[in-house]
Amino acid sequence: MRHPAGRKIPVLNGVLPDRERSMVTDKFIKAGGFATRIRQYGFDTADEGQADERPVIILLHGYLESLNVWDDFAPMLRDYRVVTMDIPGHGISEVHGDIHTMAMMAQVVTGVADNLGIGKFWIMGHSMGGYVASELLSAAPEKLAGIIMFHSTPNADTEEKKQNRLREIDLVEAGKKDLLAKTVDKGFAAVNRRKFGDFIEDLRELVVLTDEQGIINLLRGMMERADHNDTFRQSTVPQLFIMGELDEYIPLETAKSLEESHPQARFEYLAASGHMGFVEEPVISAGIILDFISRV
Repeated sequence: MRHPAGRKIPVLNGVLPDRERSMVTDKFIKAGGFATRIRQYGFDTADEGQADERPVIILLHGYLESLNVWDDFAPMLRDYRVVTMDIPGHGISEVHGDIHTMAMMAQVVTGVADNLGIGKFWIMGHSMGGYVASELLSAAPEKLAGIIMFHSTPNADTEEKKQNRLREIDLVEAGKKDLLAKTVDKGFAAVNRRKFGDFIEDLRELVVLTDEQGIINLLRGMMERADHNDTFRQSTVPQLFIMGELDEYIPLETAKSLEESHPQARFEYLAASGHMGFVEEPVISAGIILDFISRV
């Protein structure tokens, strides 16, 4: 289904008032062997001292991002308990060894959920976060109420993509991480780059601050990830793919081909977004997500 720019979503009431937006807590959790920073958003919660029994959505950020990218978007999912995290290797979560496989990162997610006493939950992964979510669908489908792939696919890396990642590793090892920072604007549709210039600058600064070994470890992990197309086709877990019509990383033709091969999944398209729809078209994106969850 295509969602034209400017379409109004009736299920949303807009940005939360300050008293609800302020109910945000950060802490570190040991999960999957990694010290992992998490953030929880508590809007419209029960009386103080009572357990939060709302359905849980865990949001996973993409490559060269951190949990901070969700700060404006998470409040739009106001009827749910939202948990975000720094995927180890990014943000200020821990870095181990010389590779962070997507399977290892999926174990971190389940560890976070277990630590927080969460049973079933919705998982949403942006780009690389979707690769982690795919591993979770494969390894622990019983934990998932549903999976949302935001500008992401179940595909393994092509040989060309692996070579590109090796070049990025070479840049980081050569101390040229700043060159990666200069490419983050490609995540936005060309028509949106001026509008979201401040966000792009924040992302560039984040790349510069990201641990070099963390970047390398996650690049190696993405290179070695498995193809999970059959995992999705064979799964009974509800599935939503959100794609951008102006995405330079996942061209519209590629997204449409993926849709044809996954009749079990719901596909939605953002007309005015590149690879960052939760920033470029946040209200429409949140409306799609809430509508999908409400129908399961």
